[in-house]
Amino acid sequence: MMMMGFAISDEFLGTFVPILVYWVYSGMYICLGSMERYRLHSKVDEDEKNLVTKSAVVKGVLLQQTLQAIISVILFKITGSDEADAAKTQHFSLLLLARQLIIAMLVIDTWQYFIHRYMHLNKFLYKHIHSQHHRLIVPYSYGALYNHPLEGLLLDTIGGALSFLFSGMSPRTAIFFFSFATIKTVDDHCGLWLPGNPFHIFFSNNSAYHDVHHQLYGSKYNFSQPFFVMWDRILGTYLPYSLEKRDNGGFETRPIKVSKDE
Repeated sequence: MMMMGFAISDEFLGTFVPILVYWVYSGMYICLGSMERYRLHSKVDEDEKNLVTKSAVVKGVLLQQTLQAIISVILFKITGSDEADAAKTQHFSLLLLARQLIIAMLVIDTWQYFIHRYMHLNKFLYKHIHSQHHRLIVPYSYGALYNHPLEGLLLDTIGGALSFLFSGMSPRTAIFFFSFATIKTVDDHCGLWLPGNPFHIFFSNNSAYHDVHHQLYGSKYNFSQPFFVMWDRILGTYLPYSLEKRDNGGFETRPIKVSKDE
C-alpha cells in the first residue's frame, strides 16, 4: 500500500490502525457521554463508583497497546510477508473473506470466553490480574482495554494471533478485522445505549449485555466477548436482563432472574 510516495506494509497498518481506531472511536463516545438520556449509568456514578482514576486508565491502555504492537510486529514477521500477501489477493473472493472473518470471530470468542471465565473462577488470577479491569464498575469507552498486561497478552494478543492464524486471513484482511473488533470492544464498554446503533441491533453481545457483567450481581455471568453469546447460553452463564429507564434520565440494566446461589 502506497501513501505519499512511501510504501507502508499491511503488517504495519494491521498493527497500528486498530490502535488509532481505538482512540478515535473512544473520543466519539466521550462526546456522546455528556448526553445523560443515553447513559447506562449516571455521570456521577461514573465518577464516584469506579476504583481507578481516568489518568491511570489511559496510562494502562497505552502500556497494553505498546506491548501488543511489539508482539504483533513480531508475529507478522514470522507468519508472512508482503509478497505472500500479494499472492493471496490474486485468489480473493467474497466467500473466502466471509469464511475467514466468521472463523476469526468464532476463534477469538471461544478463546476469550474460557480464559475470561477461568480468571473469574481462579481466585488468585482474579485478585492479582483480572480484578484490575473490574475496577471500572461503570465502564466507559477508552477503558475497554484497561487490563493487567498479562491479561492483555492472554486475552487480546494471543486470542488475536490465534484468530489470525486459524482463519488464514492475510495481513490486509487483518487490518479490517482487528479494526472492527476494536470498534466492537469499545462499543461494548461505552456505557451508552444509543438509538439505531447497529451493534445493538445485530449483536446480543452489546454494551448493556457487558454492563451486566461489570455489576456485582452479574460478575459470574455474561463472560462472552466480543461478538456472540453462544458460550454463555451453552454453558449456563447467560443472565437475561431488562433495560429500564431511570427516573433521572438514561437507562439501567436489571437482571430478570438470578440463580438461587447468588
